[in-house]
Amino acid sequence: MAPPSEDITDREYAKLLAFRVGVRRFLRWSEERAAEVGLTAAQHQLLLAIRGHLGALGPTISELAGYLCTRHHSVVQLIDRAEQLGLVTRNRGVGVGADRRRVHLTLTEAGKRKLTQLSATHLEELRRLTSLIDSAFVPSVAVPEASLPQAALSPQPEGGGGDGGSQVADAGSVP
Repeated sequence: MAPPSEDITDREYAKLLAFRVGVRRFLRWSEERAAEVGLTAAQHQLLLAIRGHLGALGPTISELAGYLCTRHHSVVQLIDRAEQLGLVTRNRGVGVGADRRRVHLTLTEAGKRKLTQLSATHLEELRRLTSLIDSAFVPSVAVPEASLPQAALSPQPEGGGGDGGSQVADAGSVP
């Protein structure tokens, strides 16, 4: 960790606040989209971790625990629930020199459909947020002073509105 700096400006603190508010709003928005297709946020993250893993056999439980920043036994419980819902499949002892103790996970067709439903809207929202983050932290882009703290702190309706639209939009006026 870098040593503390007393040279951090009010504007930089406001930018950090705006970023954290934007991240939190995105996560809430994402949870709402997952609920709309019948998934918890954790189940959505599990499906994404399985699909996003680049290995041909699918990720192991240990790899998933790393992706989800949680413990092995917690991932096992999450997989149990997802398997009961028909979203994932456990594959034991696959590959050359297969060890039956190693379990790799893959998505079922139902899991793929749910993830595809969510991924298109998430990519669209991330593209929009990326431009906001770039404009906030790239030094060559001027950010109007008036757009900093007030926009970041603007209240959100309870429950985030639930209309399926971007609930991160208010953070859009924030760098």
